[in-house]
Amino acid sequence: MSSTVLEVTRAAHEEVERLERLIVKELQNEPNTNKERLYQSHRVRNMIDTISSTTEKLIEIYEDNDNARKDEIAALGGQTATGINVFSAFYDRLKEIREYHRKHPVARVVDASDDFEALLKEEPQIEFSGEEALGRYLDMHELYHQYVNSKFGEPIEYSAYLDVFSDTDKIPRKMKMTRQYREYMMNLLEYLLYFFQRTEPLQDLDRIFSKVTTEFEENWAAGKIQGWENVNQENGHIPAQHAAIDLDYYSTIEEVMEVGPERLKEALAALGLKTGGTVQQRAERLFLTKHTPLEKLDRKHFAKGARGVDKNGVASVPQDGNSKEIALMEAKMTKLCDLLEETIARTKDNVVKKQALTYEEIEAEREEEETQEDTESEDEEQQIYNPLKLPMGWDGKPIPYWLYKLHGLGQEFKCEICGNYSYWGRRAFERHFKEWRHQHGMRCLGIPNTKNFNEITSIEEAKDLWKKIQQRQGVNKWRPDLEEEYEDKEGNIYNKKTYADLQRQGLI
Repeated sequence: MSSTVLEVTRAAHEEVERLERLIVKELQNEPNTNKERLYQSHRVRNMIDTISSTTEKLIEIYEDNDNARKDEIAALGGQTATGINVFSAFYDRLKEIREYHRKHPVARVVDASDDFEALLKEEPQIEFSGEEALGRYLDMHELYHQYVNSKFGEPIEYSAYLDVFSDTDKIPRKMKMTRQYREYMMNLLEYLLYFFQRTEPLQDLDRIFSKVTTEFEENWAAGKIQGWENVNQENGHIPAQHAAIDLDYYSTIEEVMEVGPERLKEALAALGLKTGGTVQQRAERLFLTKHTPLEKLDRKHFAKGARGVDKNGVASVPQDGNSKEIALMEAKMTKLCDLLEETIARTKDNVVKKQALTYEEIEAEREEEETQEDTESEDEEQQIYNPLKLPMGWDGKPIPYWLYKLHGLGQEFKCEICGNYSYWGRRAFERHFKEWRHQHGMRCLGIPNTKNFNEITSIEEAKDLWKKIQQRQGVNKWRPDLEEEYEDKEGNIYNKKTYADLQRQGLI
């Protein structure tokens, strides 16, 4: 029944629509942990790949290279070799359907939505090493050993390697042209690319690298690639039209020597000849080219790898021809390092921290991180309903509303004497007059902390009240030993004299 081309087309369109709805439903769920985020991204990526493959099949069906779709549509319209007979085609189709259900009487309609919903619950198999910890850290130990055992590398620690592996400008260009560096760069780019595909499966790397390649081609043509500027000049090959010396104006070697050693060196380099030796040797070597073409000169006069000049008059460059390819790999590697900047920094911190831990401590910390992620996920799933924004109790839940109103916990009391400190609730406000913060503030004002100053929170009011008390009692009648109050740990109130006596006796 489902073997016809039109039925296959309809089923393919239905599959694409179902997968699109599932992707929307999946992305509406906010993942709580890094593990859930990875699983979600890979599930969506798998569904996108399925949509792409199904769409390619649909394109092949609609192109109809074998005319199967066209013939089936014609058959449904009743077109036969003798003419058009709609009723005959209809009854033939009806007979085919009845015959199918007669042979399969217990056939039932299968709801495909159940199978598609199961895609949202599956856990994709993602390959991560133990060091990578589900994509949280990089595992570059193999690349590190390849770097320190190479000629272009240096003996450094793994933590220092994580700082310098993305900085290729420090490596001499001569070392970059070696096969060893090329293999190292290919392995480094391959690992970063594979790691990025596992951690960010929804990113379009083809589009990212396409943009990188376009910018690279423009900068390479302009000679603006960092570390690869003026490739010809760095290797001692300078355009002949800028460095060549017209020997027709010189008749002897002594006249050529008057040009100077640097000018002779540039001229020889432009022709691909050796640039060493004394000034006279350079002049003799250059003077040979006045009457002898470069092609007929003895090869001992040429620098290693040089083969004369090309058609444009520019000295050929003795390179392996892969400098542009290596520079492009470096550009792609730099782009991936920018995208993985947070992961690289997290890896550095983890490596430094692990250097101070034992194996048992590292394993215990890893188990603790996994447990913490599961706990955080459960806590976030249990959202607390608190529309009135009540204060939280000791159990992490909002306190009852009646208790909130009874104690006035929603009221804010500020005390200027305590440095504008806020006290929430009447009870906390009344108790703060006996606490150290308020006592210290009164002592700084030079005012005794007595019952007369309860409910006084303003500095000006406290000063005015103290002046009135002094005027009523007299300045010299203040007796701090008897009137100044102190409080012990149990909340008992004593005057200064009693408090000092008990303290000397060790009773408080």
